[in-house]
This record gives sequence, structure tokens and C-alpha cells, in this order.
Amino acid sequence: MHHDHDQSSATPPLTYAAAGVDIAAADNLVERIKRLAAPTQRAEVLGGVGGFGALIRLGGYRDPVLVAGTDGVGTKLLLALQWGQLAGLGTDLVAMNANDVLCHGAAALFFLDYLAMGQLETDKATTLVQGMAEACAAIGCALVGGETAELPGMYHDGLFDLAGFCVGVVERDRLLDGSRVTAGDLVLGLASSGVHANGFSLVRAIMARCGAQATTMVGGLPLREILLAPTRLYQPAVWPLLQNDLVHAMAHITGGGLMDNLPRVLPPGLQIHLDRGSWPLPDIFGWLRQQGNLDEATMLQTFNLGIGLCLIIPPHALEQSQRLLQEAHVASWVIGGVAECATAQGNSPRVVLR
Repeated sequence: MHHDHDQSSATPPLTYAAAGVDIAAADNLVERIKRLAAPTQRAEVLGGVGGFGALIRLGGYRDPVLVAGTDGVGTKLLLALQWGQLAGLGTDLVAMNANDVLCHGAAALFFLDYLAMGQLETDKATTLVQGMAEACAAIGCALVGGETAELPGMYHDGLFDLAGFCVGVVERDRLLDGSRVTAGDLVLGLASSGVHANGFSLVRAIMARCGAQATTMVGGLPLREILLAPTRLYQPAVWPLLQNDLVHAMAHITGGGLMDNLPRVLPPGLQIHLDRGSWPLPDIFGWLRQQGNLDEATMLQTFNLGIGLCLIIPPHALEQSQRLLQEAHVASWVIGGVAECATAQGNSPRVVLR
């Protein structure tokens, strides 16, 4: 007699868990995230973490403009993983996005994150989200949700990726779009907290070349402390200047450095003259230049060189701006000025070093 081969005894049925996805762990993480996100909520948030989307109402504005940005933290996260120090990455993620939105004069309204891991590591994910929640709270921004994706086969050996999304709001008549910038304006450079989150592929290549470790000392501090210092959140320091209408434009100095980010806020026919020696270069950048044998152009287009945000302001606003920044404990220097282009053809360099 012919018998059907009994499949069940030979090959057990596959489950999602066996394929590498742990739903129970994900549910546990969502509960943790809800607790972390709760203190960051604002009155505008109608529905927070846990729904399919976050609900935000816009009341109290005459003519609101939404400003949206997205960014990650680049290969800084590889160093953070290597050195087992993930706590600062949440701040980096929020800052890279919120500082961009701030450049248009907008206050960060809400933030979402996307975290992809090969295998869900609840403690790692919690550390990252806790950092995001603390950074959001510091700037009055609501952490309204995100996505934690478990992608077996995509990320190996504990690697993961991180992206953030931020939406801010500004009254249309207070929007900064570069149109107010005029010849004679000053460029005020605000101190960075270090390398922030750009240029880390070059940093890592330099470290590999010279054999530097987490404990290598530069200017009296270990590299671990210098390189993993979180990106500065500029909104609290800059907000009083915006309230007083002191700022014509703003540039967040990220990938591309001063040379690529300053021109983004310049109207046609104008250029920026940058005084190279007008601010102190933090030790880490001197070390990177020396160890990597980097030329000036590479330095200026890769790193912030100690200037994390530039404000373009009229000369009459300088004294008040610097006083307000000092009260917020952010160092600033006049690092250049705006002038009319030397040639009328429009092919003049947008940033000129002097």
C-alpha cells in the first residue's frame, strides 16, 4: 500500500522566530520606547507612539511653514560600536536633523527615527532611543515614533543603521531662506563640540594608518572622549537671536565643511570672505591634519574645524548676538563677511579664503 511521506516528523514548520525575527522582543521594546518618549510630548501631539502614524495639530500659527529634514550619523556609529559607547549617538541623530531645520528659523516640532538591526538587541536599541528622547526634551521637540526593523541577513555582527526625520515649524514671515543676506553682513561662527558626525570615514582611515586607539591621547583627552562627543544642539542658544530678529541666514556646517555649506544660503551675486585664522582650531583637527597629511582643501571640505553653525547677521546685531550666545555658554567668533562678487559673470568662487 502506498503511504504519503509524513512531512511533519522530518521537517518542522518554519516560524518567524526561526527565520530570525523576534516579535516578542519587538513588543517589549515598543513598551520601553513609549515610556522614554512620553516626557517629550508637546500639546500639538494628538496621538503618540504605537499607532500607525503620529498625529500632530498645528494651532496658534498665523501662516505656518513646515520645514522637514532627514539625516543619519554616518560611520561615526562604527566607531561607537567598536568602542562600546552608543549613548551619544541618539543626540547626534537628533542634532544632525534639528540643526538643519533650525537653519530656516524653524523650531523642531517632532522627530522620528528608523533603526535597522540584523537581530533585535533590545538594550542597544533602548540606549539609542533614550539618547534621542533626552536630546528631543532638551530642544522641546516631541519624539513621536519610529521604526525598529529586524533584518536578518542584511546586517551582520551586531551592525545596525540609524536614520532620523525631523519636522519644524516657522511663521512664514520669520522664515530664513537666504533672501535677506546682503553685502556687509558678518559671518558669526559658533563653536562645535568637536567633529560632530561628519568625516568619520576619513577619521577612521587616519586612525588605521597611524594605529591610533580609543585611549590615544590628543590635547590631554583620549580619542574616545573627543571623537564620540555628541553633536551640539544649537536651538536653545540660537532661539533668543531669532526671537530678536537678529539673523539673516544660517548654515549648519556638516558634510562638505565651511566651503560647501556656506554657499547654500547665499543669494546670487554675493560671496563670503572667510578669515582662516579668526577662530581657534581645536586640537583634534590639527592632529587629523598631521596624521593624515591632509591638505587645506581637504580639511575645509571634510570637517567643521571647530565651527558647527554659522549665522549671517547685520553688523548692528553683533554685540547683542554675542551677548546672548555667551549667556547660553556657546563661544562665537566673527569669521568672515559677505561681499559682492568680484566678477559680474557669476563664476566667482562663493567662498574666498583671506
